[in-house]
Amino acid sequence: MGAEFNFGLIFEYFLKLLPFIKISLIIVGSSILVGLGVGLLVALPRMYKVPIFQRLSQVYVSFFRGTPILIQLFLIYYGVPEILKLLNVDVSRFDVLYFVILTYGLHSAAFISEGIRASVSAVDRGQIEAAYSVGMNGYEAFKRIIAPQAFAIWIPILGNLIIGTLKDTSLAFTLGVMELTGQSQTLGLLNRHFIESYLALALVYFILSVFLEKGFILLERRFIKYEKTSVEKSGNAFKIRNLFGKLNRDVIVVKEGTRL
Repeated sequence: MGAEFNFGLIFEYFLKLLPFIKISLIIVGSSILVGLGVGLLVALPRMYKVPIFQRLSQVYVSFFRGTPILIQLFLIYYGVPEILKLLNVDVSRFDVLYFVILTYGLHSAAFISEGIRASVSAVDRGQIEAAYSVGMNGYEAFKRIIAPQAFAIWIPILGNLIIGTLKDTSLAFTLGVMELTGQSQTLGLLNRHFIESYLALALVYFILSVFLEKGFILLERRFIKYEKTSVEKSGNAFKIRNLFGKLNRDVIVVKEGTRL
């Protein structure tokens, strides 16, 4: 049983937890960067239907989405050094934080790859054809039409993933990383005020999540506005193209009529 509840300790513990936000954010930021790179590589074979690699990417996504991240932490922390030993590579002296970032990065990559694939697929094919019809090449169509709309669709997915990763970092302390949850556990053990320490921890996570959520809402609104502008421009260009095509046909008809 813990000590008698002390409301004042919540604020005290809250202040003591603030310096450890840095560690949690480093894990989140680094793992998302790793996830973006790996996730793009995993998404491409499924988007372009590359036979062998498409199947491998499906297995990768199924594994990391279908197993608990805690198990993944243990597998990578204990398994990767053993595998590398077979190649005469010693990583036993590496800081545990690197293994944590690698695990969260590979875990995030599975969700990022699905987000990329779904966002690109959601862009209307007719707009891409309209871009080609006004003379854009593949790169220009992707840069001006596909990418802005796909990113606008992807922003809420990315925001949910980052917030989820932030909360999942609470499992990093199981490997000895002294982040928010690890420090909260330590504060609770010092004088048996576990409820106060966990309430302070919940408050920190809640505030961080709210700030991230508001930031992604603002970002989403900005890109939705940009998306509408891009769509209107491409739509107007398509209309102009059709107009010139119609005028050209009318001129041909008139000429033929005159010739008759």
